[in-house]
Amino acid sequence: MLTNYVYKLRPNIAQQLKMSNWVDMLRSHYNWCLNDRLTQYAQQYIQGDYCDIRTKAEACPITCFVSKNGATGEAWKDSQQKNPRRSAGDIQITALPELKKARPWYAEIDSTVLQQNVKRLDIAYKNFFVRAACPKSIGRGFPKFKNRSNFTSFTYVMGVKVQGDKIYLPKLGWMRFFNSRPIPTGFTIKACTLRKRQDGWYVSIRIEDKTVPDYVVKPLTEVKKIIGCDFGITKLVHLSDNYQIENPKFLTNKKTKRILKVRQRRVNQKVKSSANRKKATIKVGKLHKIIADKRQAYQWYVANKIVSKNVDAIAVEDLNVSAMKRRCKPKVDEQTGRFLKNGQSRKKGLNRSISDASWSDLILKIEYLAAKSGKVVIKVNPKHTSQKCQNCGHIDKSNRDREKFICISCGWMHHADINAAKNIRDKAFSIVREDFSELKRPKQRCGDITALYEQTP
Repeated sequence: MLTNYVYKLRPNIAQQLKMSNWVDMLRSHYNWCLNDRLTQYAQQYIQGDYCDIRTKAEACPITCFVSKNGATGEAWKDSQQKNPRRSAGDIQITALPELKKARPWYAEIDSTVLQQNVKRLDIAYKNFFVRAACPKSIGRGFPKFKNRSNFTSFTYVMGVKVQGDKIYLPKLGWMRFFNSRPIPTGFTIKACTLRKRQDGWYVSIRIEDKTVPDYVVKPLTEVKKIIGCDFGITKLVHLSDNYQIENPKFLTNKKTKRILKVRQRRVNQKVKSSANRKKATIKVGKLHKIIADKRQAYQWYVANKIVSKNVDAIAVEDLNVSAMKRRCKPKVDEQTGRFLKNGQSRKKGLNRSISDASWSDLILKIEYLAAKSGKVVIKVNPKHTSQKCQNCGHIDKSNRDREKFICISCGWMHHADINAAKNIRDKAFSIVREDFSELKRPKQRCGDITALYEQTP
């Protein structure tokens, strides 16, 4: 079993300064590696003929490439292997000793940390190609250059030791931390990530115990009871058993909005690049961290409440939250050419409420706790879940009036979001029945495919 434990560190002043310098240097190295790959790609596929520096002759990218792997360096290994070609990450990792010679201050950083910095870029490229191959799958956009706000961590994979409330990090030494959750016996440390947040440094320790089996998810054929969940803003979750969970609105409540407005105004009133402006900015960051911590704690409470229900599966909508928060299309007057009102100013408040509810993070927590409990999470298509009548099945947009649901066909009345939760539950039952019928079909053979209809849950 593999899991992560997070602790808050208690470094001294020298260690804090050293870790901050490491983050700055690693960010510069990450951006250099990304720029190197982009440059090599441009030379290979976009630009025309070029001059080879070694041979001092003109070469064509179609017949003679600079590096098909997208990184500066030798693309071939010396050993006799089946696949001697190096990847872009291998080329850049091999060039790390040369980097330390050219820039001696990089020798202060642990070698495994530098290697993981290159692998971090490899993961970013991998996530992008997953998204490009299948747009509906979970993936990210093309890797971007990092700045101080979105590059605040680095990772160790070797040499980490934990003794009581102290942790040893190579080239940083022993460091105290708040041991709020002791590591169980039998687990070994696989890696640890140090991350800088608004109120200090945190460490995430990845531990593994191979003797403990992984969580086994229940197959769909054994699912008998399902509960449907419809996420909202006025109420965070509506369940198909008529239970509703409140939405505290940690960011969009009146008091927090007022405090945040005052602190942001104080930042704007300070002189740019001054010490007072940095202090005011830190206060704004700490307020956002408090809001995020409260939201995360409440989501764990909600997820535990949902998973603890006496059911075999939990049905949720497969929401595309980024599309829901997309800007409205502009409207242009054909005669004057001026932009007309398109409702974006009103939708801005809705987008903030959706971000404050953080449905995607809540679904991830539900999936994690459901896997620990041996339950399965079924994602259904959200189409027509809020417009379909639970009584007669009639689908019409006019059936719903805010939180009221009145069917124009049969006159059935119910709470709109609870009606949607029941429709989600019914859709999940149809998925379970389809999976069960697929397993009951006779196996078909086609070449080497022996079990075409065997599916994993």
